[in-house]
Amino acid sequence: MIDLNQAGAGLQGYALLAAQLEALLADERDFIANASQFAAFLFHELPDLNWAGFYLNREEQLVLGPFQGKVACVRIPFGRGVCGAAASSRQTQRVEDVHAFPGHIACDSASNSELVVPLVKRDRLIGVLDLDSPKQGRFSEADQAGIESLAAIFLAASDC
Repeated sequence: MIDLNQAGAGLQGYALLAAQLEALLADERDFIANASQFAAFLFHELPDLNWAGFYLNREEQLVLGPFQGKVACVRIPFGRGVCGAAASSRQTQRVEDVHAFPGHIACDSASNSELVVPLVKRDRLIGVLDLDSPKQGRFSEADQAGIESLAAIFLAASDC
C-alpha cells in the first residue's frame, strides 16, 4: 500500500498507481472484468477506504456494479445522494462529511467521506466510480486528480 499522505508522495504515488493499473488492464478489454480488477486494486492500494466500486448507468438510474467492501445499495436514482449527484451533473463529487450532504444515502453508516467520479466515454455516461472512507475529510484535491486520472486509464482500457 502506498502512503499517499506523506509530503510529496501524492503525485508520485498516483503516477506509480497509474503504471500499475495500466499493466493490470493491458491484456483485457472486457468492461466488467476490468471494473472488478480496478475496484479490488483501489480497495487494497489506497489507505482508509471501506468501499470501492462502480454504479452503472441503467436507463437513467445507477445500478450496483463490481465492488469491494460491505454490501451496498443496489439502485440509486440520478440526482440522489453523492453518486446520483455525480451522475446527473457529470462532475466529480468530493465530500468531506457525507452526513452533511443533502440527500446522502447511508448504505454503510461507517462511511464519513466520499469521492465519486463520473465515467463518461464518447459523451455517454457509463456510470460512476465510488470511493468511501470511514475517515472524515479523507479525500484531497490531489486524491481527486489522481483518481480521475486512474479512471481515465480504466475507460481507455475497457470496451464500453
